[in-house]
Amino acid sequence: MRVLVCIKRVPAPGARINVTEDGLAVDTTNLGFTTSPHEECALEAGLQLVEEHGGSATALTLGPPEAEEQLRYAASLGVTDAALIPTDGTDWDPQRTARAIGHVIAELEAVGGEFDVILFGNESADSGGFQVGVRVARALGRPMITGAKGLTMDGTTARVQREIDGTQEVYELRLPAIIGVKEGINLPRYPTMKGRLASRKLGVQIHEAVGEPGGQRMVQLVSPPEQESRLVVLGAGPAAADKVVDLLAERGLL
Repeated sequence: MRVLVCIKRVPAPGARINVTEDGLAVDTTNLGFTTSPHEECALEAGLQLVEEHGGSATALTLGPPEAEEQLRYAASLGVTDAALIPTDGTDWDPQRTARAIGHVIAELEAVGGEFDVILFGNESADSGGFQVGVRVARALGRPMITGAKGLTMDGTTARVQREIDGTQEVYELRLPAIIGVKEGINLPRYPTMKGRLASRKLGVQIHEAVGEPGGQRMVQLVSPPEQESRLVVLGAGPAAADKVVDLLAERGLL
């Protein structure tokens, strides 16, 4: 089985995100970066498929040259091949991103054969557009399911479960197929020391970024207002008892 996992380099979750003065990009000064959480689960799902059915897993990313760090992390977990589509560091629109990724997938398949399954994160942690995987699937003419919270395969068919409004939907897709994996489908593994050492030797394939800009354009990024907290001292000793009772009643706890 040939598995391809598409990942993205994003600011580390929980980091303080600042916007550049022109309001069109994230200020990456002093930011740490990691693999988008949904895609960490997609990567784990791909590795589990290879462990169960045999074959190989390839990681692919589009981003700045520094995104090689995320590819090597994927290699430390068990990925055997990696491909980078380098950009100038600006965040591409979903249409252009999908065009470039689809072009490189065609190149990889022309050399090594068709991928049985291509995995995307359900959405990236930074832009959250929910578009790239769907656009790639349409361009390649392959069936796709998003929001996957369960995934099994029998060799020719993928069986995908997803949760909708408190219920579960089950789909069967003929391979080759594309699947958008949602965080929580599994618990991603940690790299071993042996894996980290092996990842340093991985030869990352560099592919030209081919794709015209799409019709979507960033207008402005706006930082949400910071939440403020206040500490109110109700009093001390018995004198504060009435105020405590009033507060509990206000909160509906009495």
